[in-house]
Amino acid sequence: MTRHEMLYSMKLIRAFENALAAHPDHGFQLLSAGEEAVAVGVCAALAPQDQLLTGGRSIGFALARGLTPAEVMAELLGKSTGTNRGKGGRGHLSAPAQGFFGAHAVVAGNISIAAGVALARLMTGDPGIAVVVFGDGASGAGILHETLNIAALWRLPVLFICNNNQLSVSTPRQAVLAPKMISDLALAYGITARTFDGMQVDIVAEAVANAVQAIRSGAGPAFLEFTSCRFAAHSTAARETRSRDELQRLRLACPIMDLTAALLTTGQINHEALATMDSDVSDKVAAALNFADASPFPDAAEALSDVF
Repeated sequence: MTRHEMLYSMKLIRAFENALAAHPDHGFQLLSAGEEAVAVGVCAALAPQDQLLTGGRSIGFALARGLTPAEVMAELLGKSTGTNRGKGGRGHLSAPAQGFFGAHAVVAGNISIAAGVALARLMTGDPGIAVVVFGDGASGAGILHETLNIAALWRLPVLFICNNNQLSVSTPRQAVLAPKMISDLALAYGITARTFDGMQVDIVAEAVANAVQAIRSGAGPAFLEFTSCRFAAHSTAARETRSRDELQRLRLACPIMDLTAALLTTGQINHEALATMDSDVSDKVAAALNFADASPFPDAAEALSDVF
């Protein structure tokens, strides 16, 4: 993925989520303004045969992985034309055929599942790897330690990624996790682990590409922590606990603004091209909303189908 493509993808995620939040029937959503560089950087480094698993803050990752805005919007609004026929929603959005094994609404619930996906790949000789993304809020869960242990023992082809936005809803990460770096948790199991700036999409993409290459070569699991900033409240139903001044300061580190400035400075893009990009993103999001709004809700007869 080129830097232009990464910028486009981040802009699409931001515009998509803004449009969703403005929709009168948006439902309960976890948005990711400020964290787009993690989603785009991670997906930029993955191959089609890899499987990505996320937590409940899944929209940005789904779009970055290549799911169409129209189908994702329809899914989030509960329509039958959605990725999962309107039954999965944000918390259970999935498209394994497109390398998006799925979102998992239970905090830390995706971590052990990723080990199962990786084990299946190892047993079948499939070249793809499993990549699991979770937040700092999941990093205190026992299942993370259990999974790190078994992944290290069996040298599973799995990449653990902590998207550390530094808040568990409204609780600061420092108040609940003792390690200096969350990536330090993996070192006890002999797993290669590093922490990077998650607000720089180039840094994220390079770090993930290097880790993925090592895993593919048989080096076993790896752990990456990306420190990021969430620019809005935890959810569309949550009250913002940070001050206006703090939020204003955090937003100065916007990954979209940062990459835009870098491309303009180096002459890799001009203002005309940016305007065209913004117009295209706007049209694509508007089309996704129109598609979703025009789509029907699932038939009541389907209520118990796909339930296991």
